[in-house]
This record gives sequence, structure tokens and C-alpha cells, in this order.
Amino acid sequence: MAAILTVPTKQSPFPYGATALAAYTGAAAINFDEAATGLALELNGQSEFATNEDDIIAILAKEADLAGDSAKSPAFLTLATKLRTLAAFPEIVAALDSLDDHLAYRTYLVGHDITAADWAVWGALKGNIKILGLLKNNQHKHLLRWFFHLDTLKSTQTLITDLASAKASKARSNKTAAGFALGLQGAVDGQVVTRFPPEPSGYLHIGHAKAALLNQYFARMYNGKMLIRFDDTNPSKETSEFEETIMEDLQLMGVHGDGVTHTSDYFDQLFDLAVKMIKEGNAYADDTEKEQMQKERFDGIASKHREDSVEDNLKHFEEMKTGSTEGLRWCIRAKISFENPNKALRDPVIYRCNPTPHHRTGDKWKIYPTYDFACPVVDSLEGVTHALRTNEYRDRNPQYQWMIKALGIRKVNIWDFSRLNFVYTLLSKRKLHWFVDNKHVGGWDDPRFPTVRGIRRRGMTVEALKQFMLLQGPSQAAVSLEWDSIWSLNKKIIDPVAPRHWALLKEKSVPVTINGGPSTPEIKTLPLHKKNPEVGEKKTVYTSKILVEQADAASFEDQEEVTLMDWGNAIVRSKEVDASGAVTSITMDLNLDGDFKATKKKITWLAAPTTEHSLPTASLVDFDYLITKKKLEENDQFADFVTPVTEFKEEVYADANILNLNKGDIMQFERKGYYIYDGEKDGVREFFLIPDGRASSIASKWVSAQAASKSGPAAVPAAKTVAAAPAVPVSSMYQVDKVNGDEVIPVPETKMYEVKSLHD
Repeated sequence: MAAILTVPTKQSPFPYGATALAAYTGAAAINFDEAATGLALELNGQSEFATNEDDIIAILAKEADLAGDSAKSPAFLTLATKLRTLAAFPEIVAALDSLDDHLAYRTYLVGHDITAADWAVWGALKGNIKILGLLKNNQHKHLLRWFFHLDTLKSTQTLITDLASAKASKARSNKTAAGFALGLQGAVDGQVVTRFPPEPSGYLHIGHAKAALLNQYFARMYNGKMLIRFDDTNPSKETSEFEETIMEDLQLMGVHGDGVTHTSDYFDQLFDLAVKMIKEGNAYADDTEKEQMQKERFDGIASKHREDSVEDNLKHFEEMKTGSTEGLRWCIRAKISFENPNKALRDPVIYRCNPTPHHRTGDKWKIYPTYDFACPVVDSLEGVTHALRTNEYRDRNPQYQWMIKALGIRKVNIWDFSRLNFVYTLLSKRKLHWFVDNKHVGGWDDPRFPTVRGIRRRGMTVEALKQFMLLQGPSQAAVSLEWDSIWSLNKKIIDPVAPRHWALLKEKSVPVTINGGPSTPEIKTLPLHKKNPEVGEKKTVYTSKILVEQADAASFEDQEEVTLMDWGNAIVRSKEVDASGAVTSITMDLNLDGDFKATKKKITWLAAPTTEHSLPTASLVDFDYLITKKKLEENDQFADFVTPVTEFKEEVYADANILNLNKGDIMQFERKGYYIYDGEKDGVREFFLIPDGRASSIASKWVSAQAASKSGPAAVPAAKTVAAAPAVPVSSMYQVDKVNGDEVIPVPETKMYEVKSLHD
């Protein structure tokens, strides 16, 4: 069945049932269309075969063999129709109570597998805001278990993500100065050709990811092609290894070119065109020293060789081609202008001599074109219609067009978009090389690096990366983004599927005796994710000897009742401390009849290790930014802003279930955060903390520490007339006098009860 389900993004209530069924079964492709007037299912090209959600669910269920044979199915489908618009509180509660009772001993509504009835009812609940509000009260545990199971299936999460992206795309086209809706100038459907031209001298970073995804987006938008072209014109820096890793990273992001080429494929044509430029007086050979040439270009001074004869220029070019000592002294420059206000047009170098063997062409060539020359030429030769470039190249756009005009080759349209910048982050390949070469990081995939591999090793999912890039759009505004948005997006993707584990800081962990606990260890099977049984199960050891963290133990009051997570309540009966005040042991009475809702503290714990049930040691690793300044200015030397310490480790005891993890698995240590397992180092399992987008997780640790040390302790107030003001933060703003000077403001009389100051 060739079916397309067209869905208006603003339809209310949203047809979650039909769309989720289509996503789960694959029975119909889903097309989110802002302009659509209503839901419509097309079968085999027959427009609007069905427009009613109930009819569409029935058709898709039949096609996917998901209708279910039970006589109860029609009743649930009828209930779903009613639930979509149900608004009366008593009726909603009655319906939820009935469903909860029905699911008490059932996994699904009908039979032993998911059927259309499940998706119809789930969709009705999902689309009714009032029902969702009541579900959050946790009064229907069986219904919630079933609801979250369907909600967290991969097909459902993909559907919800695609819907959010479709809505965001519409919102963005209304807000940004250069949204996707503006399209490409002069674009003809079916004829657009874009290209992504990475240099194989390093790993792809997050900025490259945006460029690659945009090129692919526009190629698909116009039913055209996208080429992946390696700009391999500098044999001193480029390797086949970098090409392979770039291709792997592109595939991980879902970027697939319609062809893979190399600039080196065109070395013969480029050489011939350079000779043509020399013969036509549009280029000349120059042996001016590099520093002197830079000064002359800056000052608008013509080179002493600018008016050399064509014969001399060709002779020097031939000498360069041999790679001789004499040839190494020379380069070829385009003869555009020596005093143009746009310095990019001041006779740029287009060919230079380099005897280093090329990783593809070997020692055939000793001369190589520069990017400024090769890029416009190869774009034209390969049929590229639109060259997407970051707007840092905007000054070079006239140079690009001059090359094409001087050579008389096919014109290419240039389309600018903003470079992606993040605070506290360097994207310059040269600077990233410096960190690698000087051992500040472990390599190009270091989790502190903004490379695609680095941020993936830190726990960024490919799906979050793709969504974030498309949400940015092709805006031309130059901004430095905070990291919170992309990590928050990532959290939404990993939270529904990340298994939950426990870990306790090893240092000064406290032994606890549980009176009433098992005399011998007992093992129980628990879900790895309470809201998503599909994640799997784990084994938890229960015993009368457990461990808790020092910080938790120190917070316990005498006779306080606390909740031991996944076990029950316990009452603190005694606590031993040493001379330093550290807790050394605790005794508790188990109180399984206690109300966990009445306790303030819910703590993680682990059974004390034994020969039979050992506790693996793990290392929790957190990172800081590599530089201490949010945005480096043009004259800043980045090496002056290198963060002194960027890696922080804590040793923990972890539950034994972590032994089943594979490298790259994402999970959560409850009460600590999300982590990605990075494998073993020196025999210890290492877990990298994944930022979750909250301010504390993305703040610069170095900057925060420096600010705290400068502000010092808050001053003690001299009088109790008014509450102490919070400590004034360090600020670069100018100072102004207080409105009331140093006058002490009396507290007015009031009959209101007193409350403590928030800042005491």
C-alpha cells in the first residue's frame, strides 16, 4: 500500500492515535503540512481516501494486521472517540478508573500485543489536556504504566520529535531574517546542486555539522543533488584517515551525498586554467617573502613582479612545477587589484609550491591550488548551482565571482549563512590542533572537544544534533550560542530510555545497620526504568548491612524517618561520628509501613559488599570548558585563556548491574545525573557526565570558582533593624550611590506574622 497521511500541525485535538499507529506500523508515510485544512489519508495516489481519524485508524489497522480479533476492540475504539473531547471532570475520572481497572492484570487493552485499540485510546488521552493533567496525579498506576510504555516507544518518540520540528520550522520561518522559506535564489526544482567541501585535515566539528545538514536540506528541498567534495589541496596536513572519519561522522548524522569527489580529481584542469590566467595577464609569479607580501597587501602596495612579462611568469610556474629549490621561492597570484578597499581582492595567492607527497596523487604534483582558486573553479566544473558558505567568507565572495568571470566558466550562486559559534568554545582547526599537539586533550574525539566525535563521546545523541541544527535554520545573525538548548534537547531524547542505576561516593561512605532487614542477602528484580519497562530489568541486593553517602548520613536527624529508595522507610536510631565530625556508622529500624510521601529525604543506597555480592568501583568524570573566556576577541591570544584544570574525577561504588553495560551506553545514576559509559581505564570503569541543559551543568567551573573567591564571605550586618542583603556579586558596571545613602530604614509596624528573610 502506497499511503500518505497528511497531518495539519495545528489540528485540535491533535490526531495522535492515527499518526502514532502510522508511525508504529509504517503503513503510511506521515506528512506534516501547516497549510492542510484537515487530516487526510491518500491510498495509491487517490486523494483524500479518508479524512476521519476513526476511519483512518480502521484502514491502517487492517492494512498492518493490527485490528485485533477481540469483540472488545470496537468498544475501545468508541471510547477513544469519546475521550478526545471529553471535558466533564466526573466523566473523565470514571473513564480513567475503568481503564485502570481493566489494565490491572493486562499489558495491553486487547490480547497480548499492541493493537489499534491501544493506539486509538492512547492518542485520545495524549490529545486531551484535561486528561493528561489528571494522569499526572499518579492515581491510576496501571493506566500510567501502559500509557508511558506506548509513549516511550521509539516510533512514538520519533513521531513527537518530528511534530515538534515541523512546528518549530513554521515558527522559525516567521521569526528569522533568513529562514528556510526564503529558499535559494534562482533555484529550479530538480536542478539544484549543492556541495559540502570539508578539508581532510581534521575531524568534523559542530560547525561543520550545520553546513553539511543545510546543504543536504536544500538539495532535498529542490529534489536536487548534494556532493561531498574533499578539498585536498594541502598535502602537508591532509590524510586518508581524516577522510574516513569525516565520512563516518556524516553517515552517523544521516548525511549522504549523491557523489563523493576530490579537488585533486581536477588538478590537471586547475593547472591548465592557471596557465590560461597567466597567458591572459590575469595572474603573475611572485617571490616576495611571506611577511613582506602580507605588509604590502595590507598597505596597498603593488608587488615588484606585478608587471613581469607573461614569458617570465610561465617560466617561474614551470620551475614551481618541478619542486626545485628555486621553484619553492615562488607562488602565483591573481592579478585583481593591489589597492582595492576589500583586502580579499588584493592579488590573492592562487598557487603555491609544496614538495610533500599527496595522499592520493603521490609525488605527481609539486604545486597545489589554494582554496580561493580551486573552490570556484571546481564548483563550476562539477555543476554546483548554489555554493553555501558561512558569512565569514562574505568579503571573499567578489573574489570568488572574479575567478569565474576571468576564466569564462559557468556562474555559481553564493548563499551565505551564519557560522555556528558557542560560548567558551573554539572551532578553529588550527587552534584545535594546538590543543591536541600540546596534550591538553586526549585526541580529536576528546569529550571536551566540539568535534562531532567529541560531543558524541560526551553523550550527545545524533538525533539531538540533527534536530538542533535544523532548528537553527540558515540565519545570518552572528551570535555565540549558549550550550543549554542543545543539551536540553538531548536530555528530552535520552530521559525516556536511559536505564537507572545507583552510585555512592566511595570516600567516607557510611556503613548502616538495618534492624529488621534480611539476615542473609536477598535479590529482587526491578525495572531499569520505572516509566518504561521496555528498557529492561536489574538485580538489586537487599541486606541488613548497607552503605550510604557521607553527605546523606550527615544530614540525618536523630529519630528521623527517611525513605530508602526501592525499599521503604527506615528510622534513624543512632549515629556515630569521629573527631572531625564525619559520620562513621548509623543504625536504622526498617519501617516498611511508613508513608514515603511523608519523608523529606529519599536516598540511594547499596548493599555492603561481600565475597558473593561485590560492588564494582567506577569513576565519574566531569569536564570544564577548555578556555576561560566566553568569547575571544580578535586580538586575544587563545593560549592565554586556557583553563588550568578541565577534568574532574570522583570514585564511586556502583551497583553491579553496570557490569552489563557496553561502551557508549547512556544511563542515569539517580540523584547524580545522566552519564555515558566510556569503557575501562586502568581497570576502572569510567562514566562521563552528560550536561542536561540546566545552568549548573553548563556553567564554567573555573569562572564560577574565580567569582566566588573574589566575592569572599558576605559581611555580617551591623544592626538587626533590617534583614541582611545578599552579597553583591562582582560586576564590571560602574558604581552609583545608594538611593537612601547609609540611612538605616526602620521596619514598619505590621500585624502580619513574621517570616525569615530568604537571604538570612
